[in-house]
Amino acid sequence: MLDLTSDAAALTAALVDIRSESGDEKVLADAVEGALSALPHLRVSRDGDAVVARTDLGRPRRVVIAGHIDTVPIVDNVPSRVVGDRLYGCGTSDMKAGVAVQLRLAALVAEPVHDVTYVFYDNEEVDASRNGLLRLARNHPEWLAGDFAVLMEPTDGVIEGGCQGTMRVEVTTRGKRAHSARSWMGVNAIHGAGAVLDVLRAYTPREPEVEGLRFHEGLNAVAIEGGVAGNVIPDECVVRVNYRFAPDLSVADAEAHLREVFDGFELAVVDAAAPARPGLDKPSAAAFVTAVGEGSARAKLGWTDVSRFSELGVPAVNYGPGDPTLAHTKDEYAEIPRIHEAEERMVAWLSGAR
Repeated sequence: MLDLTSDAAALTAALVDIRSESGDEKVLADAVEGALSALPHLRVSRDGDAVVARTDLGRPRRVVIAGHIDTVPIVDNVPSRVVGDRLYGCGTSDMKAGVAVQLRLAALVAEPVHDVTYVFYDNEEVDASRNGLLRLARNHPEWLAGDFAVLMEPTDGVIEGGCQGTMRVEVTTRGKRAHSARSWMGVNAIHGAGAVLDVLRAYTPREPEVEGLRFHEGLNAVAIEGGVAGNVIPDECVVRVNYRFAPDLSVADAEAHLREVFDGFELAVVDAAAPARPGLDKPSAAAFVTAVGEGSARAKLGWTDVSRFSELGVPAVNYGPGDPTLAHTKDEYAEIPRIHEAEERMVAWLSGAR
């Protein structure tokens, strides 16, 4: 049983000590549901291993505070341990410290200035098709409705607005097979891939400003595949390219841009996820930046589930006590003072003290 009266760092440790690798979140989801169901000011619902708790106070605005309860696979980093001001363990940074802050908020702030929906979801660290937030958006979109959302992803205590989109494409070069002893009779597709790499080397990524935040795009080869046998001139080579694009572009815009960049090459889109605009000009978002971020925010240089809220028409930011550079590492840890700071700032925001 989770004790929501314990401090946020101790609660983080308790969460870490309950294994919840992606696809195996039931025990933790049961514990979260049990702890929240004991709070009379919340209405608790569940879909699979996603738990949603809501206040219904008739406030003019509703905010959503969301975090995933799953982790990447454990590598001898559970149970948790404390060394100085650091709490070590799988998922401490990404993102059980943030989940602990969510749970503390749910327990401490019974009469927030906004109605609040707390979302704890499963399967974030695996294929998007299994994502619990996506499942909630499909099965119960009304559970995610709100004027503003905070995703408790690790940001090292800095508000990060919106997120980049991501697109993976395959650029294929064609050739003609031949025996390598008579290579002049063929056309080497791997050699042809050099022209693709030339395009990438010459490319200058955009750094657009979107709603006051500076984004930095990236276009990079992430894999290359070609070859038939040690004595055969290859007739096909595939360069896999990842494009991280700013939220002033749609997925369709991003594809059109890549087709222009790789004009004359054979290109196929393999996967894409939409970006999210910061939306910091919305009243609830602006109030959050003022209260919690002391008036400052930066762009999220990566893709997160704020994109899913954006697709639902809910402006969202990333904010959490974890350090994103430590996520998924064997020696992952969270700074205990950061956990307490995040709790204090968000309690003050929800209470109207800031």
